[in-house]
Amino acid sequence: MTTPRHALLVLAAGGSRRLGETKQLLRLDGESLVRRAARLGLATAPGEAWLVCGANADAVHAEAADLPLRRVDCADWQAGLGASLATGVKALGKHVDGALVLLCDQPALDLAHLLALREAWRGDPRRAAASAYAGVLGVPALLPRAWFAALASGANDRGARDLLRRHAGQVHALPANALAQDLDTPAQRQAWLTLASLGGNSPRE
Repeated sequence: MTTPRHALLVLAAGGSRRLGETKQLLRLDGESLVRRAARLGLATAPGEAWLVCGANADAVHAEAADLPLRRVDCADWQAGLGASLATGVKALGKHVDGALVLLCDQPALDLAHLLALREAWRGDPRRAAASAYAGVLGVPALLPRAWFAALASGANDRGARDLLRRHAGQVHALPANALAQDLDTPAQRQAWLTLASLGGNSPRE
């Protein structure tokens, strides 16, 4: 049986308006969050890999310019996450069977979880494999090709979350409570700084 092939989409187009600084460029152990997300995603051995840029595109892309990622710019990144995801999905080749979607504002992201998502999806590539936290299904998620047309429409600013909720019966849910911590606001960033410092890891400028 042929192993299904997935693509990697690192969504890094947001303007971090609520945070007040470019979250993609925040550093964890000396590595920017965008580079960290890209590096972990590439370790899942995707058939192709894309970095979706928007706000501060050149600075964000520069952080991962030496990695085997192709850059695609989202012209309407201000419309929200759905627009960025649509841009990435439209760039995908016809040979991939699914797309692993990553964000840059989940500092607890780790490779073991991404590999678990990949293996769950490979078990039935007609279904999605998604992270379960804070009572919802969300990203990181590996989404099946059958969903690409809906994702490419960019119909909402919540990315894949609405599709995951509507098709929950077609989703492998993998618990990942730590991924509920993101970096959308200064308060969330400070909470992560406090928590991470206790564990010896903290984002640094």
